[in-house]
Formats: sequence, C-alpha cells, structure tokens
Amino acid sequence: MKAYTSNNIRNIAVLGHGGKGKTTLCEAMLYIAGASDRLGRVADGNTVLDFDSEEKRRKSSVSSAIAALEWDNTKLNIIDAPGLFDFEGGAAEAVRAAEAVLIVTSAGSGVDVGTEKAFRAAEKKGAAKFFAVTKTDSDHRNFYKTFDALKEVYGNKLCPTIIPYMEGNITKCYVNLMTGMAFSYDENGKATKVPVPEDSVIEEMTSAFMEAVATTDDALMEKFFEGEKFTKEEILKGLCIGIFDGSIYPVYAVSGLTCAGVDQLLYGLAWSAPGAFGYAGEKCTYENGEEGILPCDENGPLAAVCFKTIADPFVGKMSFFKVVSGKLAPDTAAYNFRTGEIEKMGKIVFVKGAKQEDAPAIIAGDIGVVTKMAGVKTDDTLCDPKNILKLAGVDFPKPCLSMAVKVSKKGEEEKVAAGLTRLMEEDPTITFALNKETREQVLSGLGEQHLDVIVSKLKNKFGVDVTLELPKVAYRETITKPAESDTKYSRQSGGRGQYGHVKIRIEPNPEKGYEFVNEVVGGAIPKEYIGPAEAGIKGAMQSGVLAGFNVVDVKVTLYDGSYHEVDSSEMAFKIAGSMAFKDAMKKAAPVLMEPIMKVSIIVPEDYMGDVIGDVNSRRGQIEGTEMRTGAVQINAFIPLSNMFGYATTLRSKTQGRGQYVMEPSHYAEVPKSIAETVIKDK
Repeated sequence: MKAYTSNNIRNIAVLGHGGKGKTTLCEAMLYIAGASDRLGRVADGNTVLDFDSEEKRRKSSVSSAIAALEWDNTKLNIIDAPGLFDFEGGAAEAVRAAEAVLIVTSAGSGVDVGTEKAFRAAEKKGAAKFFAVTKTDSDHRNFYKTFDALKEVYGNKLCPTIIPYMEGNITKCYVNLMTGMAFSYDENGKATKVPVPEDSVIEEMTSAFMEAVATTDDALMEKFFEGEKFTKEEILKGLCIGIFDGSIYPVYAVSGLTCAGVDQLLYGLAWSAPGAFGYAGEKCTYENGEEGILPCDENGPLAAVCFKTIADPFVGKMSFFKVVSGKLAPDTAAYNFRTGEIEKMGKIVFVKGAKQEDAPAIIAGDIGVVTKMAGVKTDDTLCDPKNILKLAGVDFPKPCLSMAVKVSKKGEEEKVAAGLTRLMEEDPTITFALNKETREQVLSGLGEQHLDVIVSKLKNKFGVDVTLELPKVAYRETITKPAESDTKYSRQSGGRGQYGHVKIRIEPNPEKGYEFVNEVVGGAIPKEYIGPAEAGIKGAMQSGVLAGFNVVDVKVTLYDGSYHEVDSSEMAFKIAGSMAFKDAMKKAAPVLMEPIMKVSIIVPEDYMGDVIGDVNSRRGQIEGTEMRTGAVQINAFIPLSNMFGYATTLRSKTQGRGQYVMEPSHYAEVPKSIAETVIKDK
C-alpha cells in the first residue's frame, strides 16, 4: 500500500445490529476495492475480518477487526464491530478510533436496537453518521420501508444518497443522487451505467436530497428555491458541510452479498467522510491538568492512544494505535503517560484482518499496530517526552454478569489466573478476581455469550479447561443484642498444663465494624495475654455460629478474667478468647446479613412498568426515578443474590434496549425464611 497523508485517510467504524450484514458488507468493500482477491462469506468461514476461530465457529463477529483499502486515492480504514450486545467492547474500540460511523441495517427492517445504540455511540463521540441499508436486491426486501422508518426517528437530517429503482419486488438499478447517474450490477458486482429511470419515487428522493444539501449553505438554499441546478462541486461541498456539522446523515442502498452499489458507497465515503485532518482536533489533558486541543499534524509532537490489544500466546502482543499527532516510527521516543516510562518500539505494521503488512511509521490520522510492546495496555497514551499529555481512552461498557470459575483439573487455578490476566489485556470488558470471602475465582463480563467465548479462548489459547457456575454470595453474620460470656480454658495432661480465663461482653456496633475495648484492671489478666485473647476473638469472627460466615459490626469488651502463674500461656488465652466469643455470640441473637447492591437501570419509558415489577420481584427497593431524554433511570437497592442473570432478563424485558450498572452499597439482614435456606445449604 502506498503512503497517504492525513488529509487522504478515512477511519470508518461499521456498527449495527447483529445479523444485518455488517461483515458481509465490509467483505464486499474489500473485494470491490481489490484489497481481497475473493469475496469472503460469513457462512463459508472464509472472511478476512472474522478470522478468529471463535468467529468462524459461531459465524458472527465477537471482536472488532480492521482492514485498510484504497479507493479513489484515499485510504479507508474499515473497522468492523460486532453487533451482538455481549461484545459491545468491540464497538467501543471501533468508535474510539474513527471519525465516521457507518450504521448498517437491512432492507425491510425497522429501527432496531443495534441501530439505536450505534447512533448514540456516534453521537456521543461526535462522529459523522452514515447509514447503509443492505440486502436491497433480495426479493421482498423494501428499502423504502426502512428509509421511512429511519426518517420517522431521525427526521429530515436523513438524506437519501444511493437509492434502488424497483419494478415490483425486483431491484433493477441503483441511482446515485450525488452524481445523477444510475448503475445496474451483474452477479459479480460489476457496474454498468444505465439511464436514470423516470419514476416518481426517484424524483421525490432527488428533491429530498437536493433540499438537504441546500440547507447547509445560504447561497445553495437561494439557488434551490430559484429552481437552479447545483453543480457537482456544489453538491459535494454541501454534502460535506452537512456531514461534518451533523445536519446530514447520508443513506446508501447496497447489497453486500452481490456487491451491488458497494462501489458507490466507497466513492461516497472517500469523498465525504471526514478524516482526522479535517476535524478541529482532539481534546487532551496536559501533565499540569490543563486541557487543550491537539490538531492532527504529522509534523507535530507525538500523541497516540492504544485503543485495542491482542494478546496472542504465539504471535505475541499487538497494540493497535490511533495516532492523533506526530508519528510512531521505530526510532520514536514514546513516553507512556500511565507508567512514566519510555517505550521501546516493536515492529510497525498495518493489518488486514489477520494479515500484516510492514509499515515505516503510523502518521497522524492513521491507524496501525506496534508489536511486542510489553508495557503498553489498552487506553494508554504515548506522547512526546517534551510534551506530556493524555488522550481520552475507550468508553468501554462495564461488566454486568459474574460467574465462578471451576477448573476441570485440580491444581490449575494459577494457570487459569495467568490465562485470564492475558485475556483481560485484550478485552477490558472482562474482570477476574479472587473473592477472599468465598474463596472463588470470579469472572465477570457483558453476558452469557461473552463469558462462553472467554472460556473457549482460555481452552484454545492457554490449554485450560474450566466450567462456570453461579458464584457464592459472601453473606455475613452479626448480633442484634448484647451478651456476655465467662469462659475458662483449662487442660492438664501431666507436667505443665494450659490455663486461660476471660470474661467478655459483646454488643451490636452497627456500621462501625469491629471494636475491641480492654477494661481489665488490677492485673487480673497480665498485659502479655491481652493481645492473644483479642487474637482469639478476631479468629472466631472469621467463622460465625450460624453458617460460618464472617462476623461484622460487633463491639467486644474484655473486662475480667484470671490466669495461672505456671500454666497460663499466649495459646491458652487465644483459645479462651475464641471460645468466649462463640459462646457469647450464640446468646446475642445472631442474624445473617446479605450484600445489597445499588443499581441504576436505564430503560425507555415504555418498559418502565415491567422493569419496576421485576425489581420488586427481586426483593428490590426503589429509591427513585430520574427522567432522561426518551428514557427513565430507575435507582434501586437489590440483594446481590437476586442479581445473578439480571443482564439477560433486562435485555429480554426491554428488547435489548435496557442497560444497568451496579455497585456494592451496604449489608442488610436476610429475611428469616431465606436465612433458614442459606444456613441449611451451607
């Protein structure tokens, strides 16, 4: 691939609902542009972009994939993102690296959840938005039904750009409203110019296109009202202005499977999609905390963000960079903002799916990969040591489904931890940690399919076989009334014996944790035995009397006791302290406590009733609601034991439109009927 300057580079994130043909369309773009020598098909498992073994097995994308192509003296970096919601992390990576988002849906569809989410992601990033309606040459697929559905949601900003001419249910040709030309396509996607059909629908769409272009410029609007025709240059200028300022969303009719209209889409992206060079610049934060705007200048100081990592045990670590300013080259002194270290450059490559092409450098506005950078993680900023700054990272979704990891072979726990740590490098939407209270290894991700892929990768990449189970809940125990214990530990077995005698008082200490008070006077217990007695008490609190859970929020007062000059020892008083606490706790009306999560759920208003009903069924307490644009945020407190599997339930109840986050809030007493079951099952 020849070298391109930043003003001739376009970074396009391809997003949309699963099964709408994103990868198929990307494969068609690569094939038509000559970047691939065959038209890859998802069903055949031979695509450039779905190259991972998991993707071939599932016949769907599970991670973002990048491929560069050349079209009309422009380099297009196509970033194909997964459409399944369990793999939203890939979409977040794609959006971070792009200036434009191509939202893919299919003819005959309405506005699905994937379209809504893709649009919101593009809007949040401030990226230009394009729509591609695929499968327009299939029988009984109506492009105009989908266009009308999109227009109902997104209004007059929706701008028809490439439209199909149909006779009945058959698409005869595609009309390019930018150029005023029409093309028919054979089964191999080869275009033949044909006359523009005389048709009322085409006339209506042409008028809508011209009006959208005219609204971007006063001079064009005046010309439009006077009935004058626009020149090609005026059309392109108006279109670009509208795309840049967000007042126009071009819509392209295409077919990824037969490549029909794909060449016109490529022209449209090359001509009108913004690149980093055309943007005002990215926001950055300097070392002193001040914020600034960094222009896209390949001769400027280095600033690059790592937006994706692949940690392959055989190929090695691959760090994907979006360079905002300057360039990454083998001799670049790159300062890592997070670590404060100068990073040593590995090999620099451009990628096309799994294939690599050596590159001399990655310049401002471009995307590329640096291999074997051990000290770099996703979200890291590399910058000039003389101009230290930080760029925004990737807006990853938070993991919401947790499962306990069980190894198939004993003794492989460390191997599991090592493998999952490597996988966390390439997928920040998973977390893995040892729960010290339940002694379980807990894996968290975005959904059941997500965790299933992680388990599969763990086996294929690192040779570890595991299963997933519902994690245990870290219940706790506490007391509800004061109690005392007079406990004497005495043992005689010939020779020196063991003697320790303590008197303690325990009482509830709500939300204050553990507190120990020494009220022993007159030397009833020597000072050297006070510490061991407390150690015994604290040890006993690690396993309560109800079900062996940690005991919390208790004040313990050691107020008296006795000792033996010969038989007393630290061990004797430690044992006496432990026995005394357990005895006192049995008298103090102990109860089981459960972790309560603070949950914030965001759903469209139409689903509010169903979601609140479900929260109530989970023993949740609604704290309140907050209205948002087109949605409502439900704030609630829900027991952790009732949150397992909630991600799947929420998606089902809201048709995938709901989302939530949760965090630990407090512990509360478990209802008696549930406590009995927990104690019985322990």
